[in-house]
Amino acid sequence: MEDLKETLRRGATVDGYDYNVKKRYYEPAPEQTQGEAFTQVVESRRSVRKFTDKPIPRTVLDACIDLALIAPSSCNLQPWEFHVVQSPDKKAKLVEACMSQNAATTAAELIVVVARTNNWRKIAKLNIDQWPQPKIPKHWKDFYSKGVAFTYWQGPLHAVGYAKKALSNVAGLFRPMPRGPFTKSDMRVWAIKSTALAAENLMLAFRAHGFDSCPMEGMDEQRVRKLLKLPRDAEVVMVVGAGERAKDGVYFPRVKFDRENFVRYV
Repeated sequence: MEDLKETLRRGATVDGYDYNVKKRYYEPAPEQTQGEAFTQVVESRRSVRKFTDKPIPRTVLDACIDLALIAPSSCNLQPWEFHVVQSPDKKAKLVEACMSQNAATTAAELIVVVARTNNWRKIAKLNIDQWPQPKIPKHWKDFYSKGVAFTYWQGPLHAVGYAKKALSNVAGLFRPMPRGPFTKSDMRVWAIKSTALAAENLMLAFRAHGFDSCPMEGMDEQRVRKLLKLPRDAEVVMVVGAGERAKDGVYFPRVKFDRENFVRYV
């Protein structure tokens, strides 16, 4: 059988994938971007504590959620869920679970942002089944059918995860190695990191559409879980209240500290 180097030299494909860099899928960046407009969106986003009674049109709500859904995620496993709580009874209970704070009681929409730690099998399969090209490259198919399970499966009582951690620590003495996720806590961190990126997309999208938001961690997570009947692997990351900013909706001027406290050039 012809070896891989000879195949690549001829410019042929391997299992439908062209490894020649010049012939790979190419998606050029837009020639023009609206840097100033984006800066305005980011700088004008505030945690709004009080909203008017103006509703958010369903088209705008859906557009903002769709922008949240295209956030980056580890291995494209998209561990997030967005629960839009609209029924009056459930919304009242969610407001109570959010300590009845103004950002919840006055919000036109309340969205519970949830991270799932065990959804990776389902999403890995979707990556294979809904690959955006006629044929999924073999190495990506292998990754989503085998590699993802090897990376994220912890095994009974997390025994597999602990074994992987031990092997990684030993191998890491000689070469760079991934250092997780190996435990349930690692999986929580993994899922929440990606989900938080999607939540930021959501809040910036509301601002770009002329509405505002407030991310709330001040809540009774157990009551929220019970209200939404969330499975055991679900982590409530935050509740986002959204609506039109009231005139007195921002309580204080923005307080941010000198960048020297946070930025390191090494």
